Amino acid sequence: RACNPPVGNLATGRTPVTSTTCGQNSTELYCFYPEQNLLHHVSPGCGQPRCAKCNTNQPENSHLPADMTDDFFANPVSWWQSAQGVHREEIQLDFETEFYLTHVIAVFKSPRPAAMVLERSQDYGQTWRPYKYFSVNCTATFGLQDDLIEEGSMCTSRYSDAAPCTRGEVIYRALSPANKIEDPYSPEAQDLLKLTNLRLLLLKRQDCPCHGSGLVEKPQRFAHYAIYDLIIRGSCFCNGHAEEELHVSPPGCVGFLREPGSCVGMVHGKCVCRHNTAGDHCEKCAPLYNDQPWKPADGKTGAPNECRKCRCHNHAQSCHFDLSVWLASGKRSGGVCDNCKHNTEGNRCQRCKPGFYRDRGKPMSSPEVCKPCACQPMGSANATFSSSWRCHPRTGFCYCKPGVAGPNCDRCLVGYWGFGENGCRPCDCARDCDQHTGTCFNGEPFFNIPIGGRIPDLVQTPTNESEEEWKWNDHEQGFSALRHPEKCVCKEKVLGSVSDFCQMKYAYVIKARILSAHDKGTHAEVVVKVKKVLKSGKVKIARSNRSIYPESWTNRGCTCPILNPGTDYLIAGQEDSRTGKLLVNMNSLVKPWKAYLGKQVSDILRTGCK
Repeated sequence: RACNPPVGNLATGRTPVTSTTCGQNSTELYCFYPEQNLLHHVSPGCGQPRCAKCNTNQPENSHLPADMTDDFFANPVSWWQSAQGVHREEIQLDFETEFYLTHVIAVFKSPRPAAMVLERSQDYGQTWRPYKYFSVNCTATFGLQDDLIEEGSMCTSRYSDAAPCTRGEVIYRALSPANKIEDPYSPEAQDLLKLTNLRLLLLKRQDCPCHGSGLVEKPQRFAHYAIYDLIIRGSCFCNGHAEEELHVSPPGCVGFLREPGSCVGMVHGKCVCRHNTAGDHCEKCAPLYNDQPWKPADGKTGAPNECRKCRCHNHAQSCHFDLSVWLASGKRSGGVCDNCKHNTEGNRCQRCKPGFYRDRGKPMSSPEVCKPCACQPMGSANATFSSSWRCHPRTGFCYCKPGVAGPNCDRCLVGYWGFGENGCRPCDCARDCDQHTGTCFNGEPFFNIPIGGRIPDLVQTPTNESEEEWKWNDHEQGFSALRHPEKCVCKEKVLGSVSDFCQMKYAYVIKARILSAHDKGTHAEVVVKVKKVLKSGKVKIARSNRSIYPESWTNRGCTCPILNPGTDYLIAGQEDSRTGKLLVNMNSLVKPWKAYLGKQVSDILRTGCK
């Protein structure tokens, strides 16, 4: 839910700055009319004036600005007083940070001003705007209508009477019937309630009505402003994300006041943030919680608008919000992890850095999830699809030189020999040869050979943690039809008439790139990247890496139909819904992909086969 910190007196522990102070240059004599309740007997009139002296250097006779903001219960008769004869006086209270204001109460010892202005700044005193004008005659003084006549006017005469001569109050409420706010954290509310400085401009003195009851000796001794208490009620500004404040006194808090411990009860400006937010005012998300834009809480509905944690898989201490990532995700996720650790990288630290590959035996959050590549230096290719990749980041398979095989590029492919700096050379034979000498084997045909070497599509293969990994066994070797295409001869099916195509009743039609092929002993398995699905049956087909299963292969190490790694094909075939496998056989349509061919088949599927 939305949270609100408690309201307190923002003036407590803070010292106002005034233009003048009584007795700041030398001792001054001043006079005043005492409060009626301080007289021994109730006088029918104002009573006799009393006179005293003030001097800022004499503690017993000083009336400093800090006396306005001290504890009015502990010191009920302490006050600040201006120098004699001043008409314009400024009282300014500066805050070290932003606060929310609820109301202001000034209790005067002297008669209240005939004209004054209450102002606030939201930029630490750079600019000022009025909260309220106060005058005995709003129209004559400020050219504004009195709010006693026109509700909501910026001026009021309510608190400008000369009487009572002492203990008269001036009150301002930030939230009034004229200022109705539904959401206290909205921009409109902040514009009204937030402040960094508060200023009272006392513009015109007025005499106590008692002056008219008789001749007053030396009336200039009554010509001053005096204030018992300045109370500024407000709270920490926390954007609805905190209900407590951090109790840290600002620098010099005790030093400004005369009594040690005077900061007790002070309203501090730092929030104890909740909802995964941070900052003095909970104005930003915590370091690892920037997956969506920061928002203030909603004071109208009570929605907390919490910050959401980034998915960094425990590999980062912080993240930042990226608008382009947010928009690209359909406004679902915009967090980008900072300084990924444990040899990971990516917006979510979700893949291994170049030179490392994913250990599928460990969870993605493990510090040991990325293992270093173990490539044989002589057999590994220096120039790969991405020059910084030593091995494939998902499988750890190394990128081999021509004719070289094995996950670590440490031996020759079947049909090649002479492992060295330049890779391996093709055997000058119909079948395999001795890998060290190149001598052809003249015995029985070598049947138990795998299908296809791995030539991955590095640039376009996405890193997807949920995809199934294909593995090499130690006894497996590879033979690439791309390296020696003349060894693979199959009778291929052609795309005939519309009726011929429809009669085949293909379960699926896809565009796919061949990534690798493997002999599993009892069957062959070809890993493809599905790029487009033109038709699917009961087996669900996604645009991702998956396996298809040739039903026949030759003793020359070739699938039939021919499926060369690294090539895009149009493939139409049958499925085994029981096992969820896509099958390909000599009745399947397998053609190198051409745009016109794809359009032709799409048109047949859409209109021809009913």
